[in-house]
Amino acid sequence: MATGAKRDTARQVAVLRQGGRLAVLGAGESGVGAALLGKQKGFEVFVSDNGPIAEKYRDVLNQTGILWEEGGHSESRILDSDLCVKSPGIPDTAPLVEQLVARGVPVISEIEFASWYCQATLVAITGSNGKTTTAMLTHHLLRQGGMDAALAGNIGDSFAAMVARESHPCYVLEVSSFQLDGILGFRPHIAVITNITPDHLDRYEYRMDRYIASKKRIAENQGPSDFLVFDRDDPVLAREINPEAFAANLLPLTLEEDPGAAGWLKGNDINIQLEKENTPLTMSNDTLALEGRHNMKNTMAAATVARLLGIRKESIRESVANFQGAPHRLERVLKIHHVQYINDSKATNVNATFYALDSMTAPTVWIVGGVDKGNDYKPLMPLVREKVKAIICLGADNSRIVEAFGNAVDLLVETYAMSEAVKVAYKIAERGDNVLLSPACASFDLFKNYEDRGDQFKDAVKAL
Repeated sequence: MATGAKRDTARQVAVLRQGGRLAVLGAGESGVGAALLGKQKGFEVFVSDNGPIAEKYRDVLNQTGILWEEGGHSESRILDSDLCVKSPGIPDTAPLVEQLVARGVPVISEIEFASWYCQATLVAITGSNGKTTTAMLTHHLLRQGGMDAALAGNIGDSFAAMVARESHPCYVLEVSSFQLDGILGFRPHIAVITNITPDHLDRYEYRMDRYIASKKRIAENQGPSDFLVFDRDDPVLAREINPEAFAANLLPLTLEEDPGAAGWLKGNDINIQLEKENTPLTMSNDTLALEGRHNMKNTMAAATVARLLGIRKESIRESVANFQGAPHRLERVLKIHHVQYINDSKATNVNATFYALDSMTAPTVWIVGGVDKGNDYKPLMPLVREKVKAIICLGADNSRIVEAFGNAVDLLVETYAMSEAVKVAYKIAERGDNVLLSPACASFDLFKNYEDRGDQFKDAVKAL
């Protein structure tokens, strides 16, 4: 962002943060968090949700005296607002949002709103895949290294709720493209982009350039004292990130042997070295708690952030070795009759499933399917032919999975319930095999969300 534009944004934020009428659209975790912070900062807050509000959030709003409505919007009241915080689940093309914008009412995201009242060091992590694991690992490294760091954003508590409730010198934020769409002056001291591959394109008119632009916004307000950590091996990031386009210090990561990068691989060792350091932080890949080449990148990113914030090398080595991974992300559930059952329900796109299959070192029975988001399954074909012995489709409509992989494996079975899928996998799998749930699709046809899908998988495995 140009200097003049940054000054204009700063002036706009300074005016808006002083108070007024605040409309919050959506009463989920982020919306209620924004409402609590708005109330605390003297705004006249009104929360509106087009659907039903969960009981736990209704209780919070009632206890704090915040006015709310559910099952529809009082448009005249909302349009009369001075500021609107919008849930990331509501698209910019929603009619009410378009009306607000037409009236000149700023519509922002909860992470933007929270950042107005937070003087802490911000670490923001985005990407199509790996952002949850990287955020959790980064938080783990900082906490184990003695830093009072909080974890918020797209994972766990909302950033705004945390800012309203407590103060920390550092926040690690997982942020989505939807959240970044609603920023004005949001400026993380350290930004991380794990990768950019096609995902959620329905929100971007199926235009990859718009999705890329959304992800890059994580760094648009950064200055020369800030840092942008990114995966140089990712073709999109390699093309899009250059010194001419970004004001921050660029810290590339690569699995090539390149001491000119901030993080690189030499033999079996990960190396992290900042410009001011004489020797790199070196970690053997064999000591990492997380498996797979993609997790070597996630570890590099988290370790780079930790070194930037002064965490000791020995502490980082110890912490990456004892880290417990994110739930529903290559989560080892049980080993039954020498068959390992692995829950990767969070893999809701093709790229995430690519990483999962790539990390498999044994013949794999693959459970796949759900709500297809216009997936291109071709990148998975070499891995399927190499590693997958059978496919179990799990979805209300399995036609695209059958069409893509029907001729790639000897056995393909269609199922329509998790218990059925797991029972079929149990019959097919042999000693030494893996059973992998990595759907490559959204979960909303048969499940509440990917967590529900993963929990049902774990329950079904434990019931065997």
